[in-house]
Amino acid sequence: MTLQTKLPNYSDPALHTAGLYIGGEWQPGDGIAVRDPSTGKVIGTVADASVEDARRAVDAAEAAAAGWRETPARQRSEILRRWFQLMTEHAEELALLISLENGKALPDARGEVAYAAEFFRWNAEEATRIGGEYRPTPSGSHRILVDHEPIGISLLITPWNFPAAMATRKIGPALAAGCTVILKPASETPLTAYAMARLGAEAGVPPGVVNVITTSKPAEITNTILQDPRVRKLSFTGSTGVGRTLLAEAAKSVVSCSMELGGNAPFLVFDDADLEAALDGAMIAKMRNAGEACTAANRFIVQAGIHDDFVAGLTKRMAALKVGRSYDAGTQCGPMITSNAVAKIDRLVRDAVAAGARVTTGGAPLEEDGYFYPPTVLENVPHEAAIAREEIFGPVAAVYKFESEDEAVRMANDTEYGLAAYLYTRDLKRAMRVGRRLETGMLGVNRGLMSDPAAPFGGVKQSGLGREGGVTGILEFMEPKYYAVEF
Repeated sequence: MTLQTKLPNYSDPALHTAGLYIGGEWQPGDGIAVRDPSTGKVIGTVADASVEDARRAVDAAEAAAAGWRETPARQRSEILRRWFQLMTEHAEELALLISLENGKALPDARGEVAYAAEFFRWNAEEATRIGGEYRPTPSGSHRILVDHEPIGISLLITPWNFPAAMATRKIGPALAAGCTVILKPASETPLTAYAMARLGAEAGVPPGVVNVITTSKPAEITNTILQDPRVRKLSFTGSTGVGRTLLAEAAKSVVSCSMELGGNAPFLVFDDADLEAALDGAMIAKMRNAGEACTAANRFIVQAGIHDDFVAGLTKRMAALKVGRSYDAGTQCGPMITSNAVAKIDRLVRDAVAAGARVTTGGAPLEEDGYFYPPTVLENVPHEAAIAREEIFGPVAAVYKFESEDEAVRMANDTEYGLAAYLYTRDLKRAMRVGRRLETGMLGVNRGLMSDPAAPFGGVKQSGLGREGGVTGILEFMEPKYYAVEF
């Protein structure tokens, strides 16, 4: 593999190991090894923040808060727009960097960079459109004036599976709203976060407005930040289990929380669906980022009349995918993020097979230096199998058969999660009728991809609180203030 030679070379891991980014300055340190999932080898070492570093990050965010809050919306907008342009200019380098530290196949990594950049463009446009409210009271005694103000210093915690997009989806609206932030990326994929900080500084983000810290002690560092009364917002993307713990910690200081948590998305296919369109959508919904996505279709709930043809078609397509190092030409399914991830997937598959499921392709870890698991299809999966309840986070499609619409809805809702769902049918009335009954925050109708910066992203039940993106995304980082005005 030959890295590109542009200067600065954002695809070079060494560029992003200068230290913590606090107050617009790089503060040296090391201690956290970053590995290439395709080989298991260390590609860089980043700083390991201490409690004191966390406090300094809050200090820096506070020092910049008043100035950023008063910065005109148009100026904030132009900085975000410039950040979008820089991401676009360095798109190929950023994609290779993501592929190196995350294991995402290059086509997926390119798609993530484009998606991530759009959050800056969308929020650049929305920054100048933050509205208010003015109306008379029903009694006519006075007027109601509602303004929206920045909520304050925000802690942003992002996962490893979309290291660019999860950062921009939070930074974009926070900065558009007038908040300063502390970003804590996952220790598995910190290089992209530091690359984003460099691009932000080049775009004109003032020192202290965006701070980035990495740590091997996430609970200790996060608790330190949340206990600081100057911090007023937590935006977290990650597992439901960690989300519950963070909500409990944030409650101690009554910190506002936005939570995008786990998912176990059902993919419903009715007999009248266009089979080829359903298979196209299934491959997107399942294999985007090799299944390492909270919106990934995990449970394929297929009506009896089309079931066998769907399983055969899905098996053929999954078996044809090329598995390989994420940055190699032609790779369609790269490695998982860690060896532990492979072990979890293997446990779920073996448990399902022991319970009676049948493997139609894949089904066992690959003997490679990196962390590889092949695209896998399971049919006749028992509902009591662990794979029906747990988030897979890997390239495994579990297929279930149903007869009636009521049965499909019951099966789809039989989970603590409610982030995303997919539905394929030619009958629009059925799509809307079933959609209203599904317990989910997002629904793809005859479509395998739903993520869009212009749409509200989020779930119900144990899948989270609040929404990211769309016209509501900025309001998550703002507080409404009501003025009772006498005339």
